[in-house]
Amino acid sequence: MKKKYIVFIIAILLSVGTYFLFFYKDKNLKYIPENADILILVDVKKATRQYIFSFLAHPSKWFEDGKKDKNKISVSDSGLEIPDFIQVFHLKDTKVSEWYCVLEINDKAKLSAFLKNRKFVNAGKDKFKNNQLFIKIEGEKCIVGTSDLNIKNIGKPLSETFKNKKLNADSFVNDGLGSISFISELRTQNFSIFINDDEIEIKNEQNKTDFSSLISDLLTKAQFLETELNEENVKKIASVFNKDLNDSVSVNHLRIRAELAQVNDTIISYGYDDNFNEIEKISYQKIIQPNYHILMQTSDPDKTWNYFQSKKWINDQNQFTVIPFQPNLISKTENQISIKSTQSPIKLNENRKQNFIFIKNNALLYSSFKTLSDSDKKFFNTIEYIFYGNKNLDYSVKIKFKKDQYPLILR
Repeated sequence: MKKKYIVFIIAILLSVGTYFLFFYKDKNLKYIPENADILILVDVKKATRQYIFSFLAHPSKWFEDGKKDKNKISVSDSGLEIPDFIQVFHLKDTKVSEWYCVLEINDKAKLSAFLKNRKFVNAGKDKFKNNQLFIKIEGEKCIVGTSDLNIKNIGKPLSETFKNKKLNADSFVNDGLGSISFISELRTQNFSIFINDDEIEIKNEQNKTDFSSLISDLLTKAQFLETELNEENVKKIASVFNKDLNDSVSVNHLRIRAELAQVNDTIISYGYDDNFNEIEKISYQKIIQPNYHILMQTSDPDKTWNYFQSKKWINDQNQFTVIPFQPNLISKTENQISIKSTQSPIKLNENRKQNFIFIKNNALLYSSFKTLSDSDKKFFNTIEYIFYGNKNLDYSVKIKFKKDQYPLILR
C-alpha cells in the first residue's frame, strides 16, 4: 500500500511540476508603453511545448546539439528574465523598422558576459550595440531595440493609463503561438500568429477565407511580384509608410507586376595612353534589374500628377524618379496613371478582382544584395513566397518556406 501512495504522490508532484513548467503563465504585461501603436506577443510556454513535441517526433535532431558552438552563451543563460509572454512593440510616429522590447535583469554579471560573447560594443552611458540590435540598461531593466533613436521616448506603462489595472495577455492573444495587435484610441485589432511545418501564418480571429487557390494560381503565373489592391487596402498600406500619401494621391485601385532579369551594364571610364591622349574604356558588369508595370486608377489623375511633380518625382523626360531601376515612362489618362519600365516592357495579368500582394522568391533577388552576410542570404534562400490577402473583414499573411527535413520551429 505504501508503494502505491508513494507512486501516487510522485505522480501528483510530476503533474503539478509539469503544469507550472509548461502551462502556467504570468499573463501580466508590465512594459507595454502608452505610446505603442503595434504590439507583438509571443507565448513562450506554448512555443516551448510545440518545440518539444516536434523535437521528440524527429529523433535525427536529437544528435545535432553536439555540433553547435558550445562557446556561444544562450539567451536562457544571459542574465535576463524571459517572461511567459515576450512583448515587442512599435512606437507611434517612428520608422517602420524600429521595434523595442523591455526585459528584467536578474544577473548583471551574466548579462555582461552575454553581451561580450555576442560581440556587443560598449557605446557608453549603459548602451551597447552590434550590427543588428541596440541595448540600453536602466537600473534593473534592459531595453532591446532595432534602433536607439527613440529609446528615450518610450512612454510610461499603458497599465498606468487604466489606473494600474493589470494589462492581461488574454486581451491580445487568442489561440495562436502569439499575436500582432494594432492599438488605436478607438479599438485594438488582434491577429493570431501560427507557426506550421513550413510556414508562418498571421490572420485575424474568426478568419474563414481560404486563399489557397489564389496562391496556387499565382505560384504558376507570377515570376516575382504581383499585386492588386482596392482603395481601402491602398490607404492602409500607404499609411504605414506615409500617412499623408494616400490623401494626396487618391488611388482607387492599384495593380503591379514585376519580373527580375540579369543584364549587362555598360561602364564607361576614361584614361590616357602613352602619349597622354584621352581614351575611352568600356567594361561590363552583370546587374539585376526589374521589369515592371504599375497601374494606378484614380478619380482625379491631375491631382495625383501634380502631387508627384510637387515632390519632384517626375523629371523632364516623364520618368518616375522614385523608382531607381532603369529608364521608365510615366503617363496619364482620364482615369489612371501608368508607370512602365521601357527596356523590356511587360503587360499586366488579368484583373482578378481580389486584394493581395504576392512576392515569389527569386535567386536573382538575394544574390544582388552584396551587403547581406552568407547567413542572411541562406535565410532568404529558404523562403518560397510571401503573401498578403484580404477579403471583406478577413486578413491573412503567409510566409512560406521551402520544405525541409525538419518543421520550421526546429530549424
